[in-house]
Amino acid sequence: MRALVQRVIRAEVTSRPSADGEWEVAGTIGPGLCVLVGATHSDTDAVADKLADKLWGLRIFDDDDGVMNRSVADVGGSLLVVSQFTLYGDIAKGRRPSWIAAARPEQAEPLVDRVVAALRTLGASVETGRFRTDMHVELVNDGPVTLLLDVD
Repeated sequence: MRALVQRVIRAEVTSRPSADGEWEVAGTIGPGLCVLVGATHSDTDAVADKLADKLWGLRIFDDDDGVMNRSVADVGGSLLVVSQFTLYGDIAKGRRPSWIAAARPEQAEPLVDRVVAALRTLGASVETGRFRTDMHVELVNDGPVTLLLDVD
């Protein structure tokens, strides 16, 4: 699995369940992590659990000395998890991305749900986007701090 992690002051995802529907707030958080999550064909529940553990313990928040030495768990932050198949887009050839490496929705959705469930089991406050809908993500990146995680 792959995650693009951003330390945020706040983040919100809105969703439009259908083309003619109204935009609705799906999830919103204050200080914490905005995490875009993508799955590939070889990902398993064990990989999803490993990603959740990594996110929960990732030390990217400042301690009293201004050193990134605290996790979202340590600072009592929240997580906004949004599915993002485009993280597996391949643009090595040509100008149009290939999505071959991205897991199909039927496989990816349960894996993203597993990450969310595992985070909640660890004690995290988690908000989410909505799978298979148009979404807008708005955030204020703190730092800015942005990391790309690949978990096998």
